[in-house]
Amino acid sequence: MRANTLKVAVAEHRPIINGWLAIPSSYSAEILGHQGYDAVTVDLQHGMIDFASALTMLQALSATPAVPLVRVADDTPARIMQLLDAGAYGVICPMISTAEQAQRFVSACRYPPQGTRSFGPARGLLYGGADYPQHANHEILTLAMIETREGLANIEHILAVDGLDGVFIGPNDLSLTLTGTASAESTHPNMLSAIERVLSCCRNKQKIAGIFCTSGAAAAQRIAAGFNFVTPANDVMQLGRASREAIALARAQDIPTTGASGY
Repeated sequence: MRANTLKVAVAEHRPIINGWLAIPSSYSAEILGHQGYDAVTVDLQHGMIDFASALTMLQALSATPAVPLVRVADDTPARIMQLLDAGAYGVICPMISTAEQAQRFVSACRYPPQGTRSFGPARGLLYGGADYPQHANHEILTLAMIETREGLANIEHILAVDGLDGVFIGPNDLSLTLTGTASAESTHPNMLSAIERVLSCCRNKQKIAGIFCTSGAAAAQRIAAGFNFVTPANDVMQLGRASREAIALARAQDIPTTGASGY
């Protein structure tokens, strides 16, 4: 089976830089996959992407060096299994607040006896290789999103779930629930404390600590703080930012900073 290079990077203590796709386009996926990202995530939760579009995007990513990941809409096992069968090499699952939810998520990603994933790898065989069924349980990456007070309170129990590779902070949702304002780069004391708690627990459990960021500079700061899986904005944010900069330069104006904060 094709090795999951993200797991190799973690073992070698190299940070993972993850691209993020919210626009349903195989062409966009192909472009991002060739830019140097370690992985690219197809977002089926807040992105404008359905399964048919996700399939073509995963196919496009398969022809690039980037590892194809997906963010699912929720922890529904059938959809998780379908996207793994479509060739996703890892799953980011939102709104995980308890160890039981984390276990349900991981179980959907693992074949028996480690889990309950139904057999029918389809594109998994094409991308991963003929021995995919024998090694998928080890190679498929699983990240649970921490976005709620309950998830933060249960972080140690969530990270203790066997087969869970790590967690991924949804900073806007977490900030919204802790401070009343959605801010991916919040400096509110409650948010700073929450982030440090997640980082500390991931270090102790030797699990992946991931987070969504608003820019490359913000991602660099998160890596310096201890995160080893960072997403420096998504395609929508990057497209908007690049357009504003180009227009401002053409008009010899100051570059505006307004725009979507990401999710």
